[in-house]
Amino acid sequence: MDKPDHTPTAPDVASSAAATLRFQSFDLLATLVAVVHSNGTVLFANAALEDARGMSRRAIVGSCLSDSFTEPARLQQALQSADDNEFAALRYDTWLKRLNHEPLPVHVIVTRTETEDEIVVELLPLEQQARQDREERLAEQAQANKELIRNLAHEIKNPLGGIRGAAQLLELEMDSAELTEYTQVIIHEADRLQTLVDRLLAPHRRPHLVGDVNIHEVCEHVRLLLSAEFPKGLQVVRDFDTSIPEFRGDREQLIQTVLNIAHNACQALAAQIAQGSACLTFRTRIARQITFGKQRYRLALELHVIDNGPGVPDSIKDRIFYPLVSGREGGSGLGLTLAQTFVQQHHGLIECDSVPGCTDFKILIPLP
Repeated sequence: MDKPDHTPTAPDVASSAAATLRFQSFDLLATLVAVVHSNGTVLFANAALEDARGMSRRAIVGSCLSDSFTEPARLQQALQSADDNEFAALRYDTWLKRLNHEPLPVHVIVTRTETEDEIVVELLPLEQQARQDREERLAEQAQANKELIRNLAHEIKNPLGGIRGAAQLLELEMDSAELTEYTQVIIHEADRLQTLVDRLLAPHRRPHLVGDVNIHEVCEHVRLLLSAEFPKGLQVVRDFDTSIPEFRGDREQLIQTVLNIAHNACQALAAQIAQGSACLTFRTRIARQITFGKQRYRLALELHVIDNGPGVPDSIKDRIFYPLVSGREGGSGLGLTLAQTFVQQHHGLIECDSVPGCTDFKILIPLP
C-alpha cells in the first residue's frame, strides 16, 4: 500500500507563507511562541522556538505541537478546552523535547484568539524565568550598592580629612617622640581609609571612555600581568574563539574587570600554585539569541574565567558581588563589586558557578 504523500501543495505553501507574514512580530519576542489549529497542527513557530527545539521553522510548521512535549495529552486537552470556549487562557508546567538535548522545563500558556481555529501557545522556559528573576535582583542590588557606596563614601570623606588634619596639628605641638608615634598611627589609618573611599568612588568618578575593544587583547594583557606576579606554579590556558569581532567598550574598565576576577582566582589558588598544579583558563565564545536584563540579543560575548581552586565558600556564594564581602582574610571585598559595576556599564552581567575544583566566572556583554 502506498504511503500518503505529505508533500505540501501550493495552497499549503501559500497558507504557511501568509501565516509567517501575519505572525512575524512574534519573532521579536524572547519567549517561545507557536500558533496552532485547534487540532494541534502548527501554523507558525517563532525564532525563539526554533532555537529551543533545535529545528527549523519549516520542520515545525505542519507538525503536531503536542508531539513536542513529554506529556502530549495535556496540550491536546488544553487545545480542546480552548476550542470549546471553556477558558480564555490556561497555564501549566511541562517539558519540551529538544533535538540532541535534554527536555526543557517550560511554563505553557494556551490562549484563544479572536480568529476562529487559531490558538496561541506561549512557552516560558522555567530556567530562563529563574535567571531573569536573578538578573533583576542583581540589577537592583547593584543600584542599591551604588547609592549606598556613594553616600557612605561621602559621609566618611569629610570627617576623615578633619581627623587627619587635627592629628597633623597635634603632632606639631608635641615634643615627645613616643606620643608622635600615636599621631602617626592616626594619620596612617586615615590615609588607608581615604584610599578605600577613593576606590569606592572610582567607578562613579571616572568617565566612560568608549573605543574599539578586542577581548583577546584584554585577556592577553591580564595574562602578562599575572605571569609577572605568579611566574611559577600557575598555568594560564587560552581557549579563544578568534572569530569574535571587536566591539565598542571601555578597554581599561574591561581590563580591570578581568584582572579583578583573575587575581581573586590566583589568590584562591595559593595552595595549588605552591604545588605547581594551579590552572587558570580564559575561554571566549559567542552566545546566540541570549536574553538578559529582560532584553534579547542576537549575539553576545561570553568570556569565562575558570580556575581549579577550592571554590567560593558556601557562606558567601549568594553575596560575592556585594561590597566589602570577601572570602579571603584581609581582602577589601571590592574587586567583584567593581567588576560587576563595569560590566553593567557595558549593558552586560557577570555570573558565577562554583564547586570545589572548578569556579567559573562568566562575563556576558552584548555584541553589535
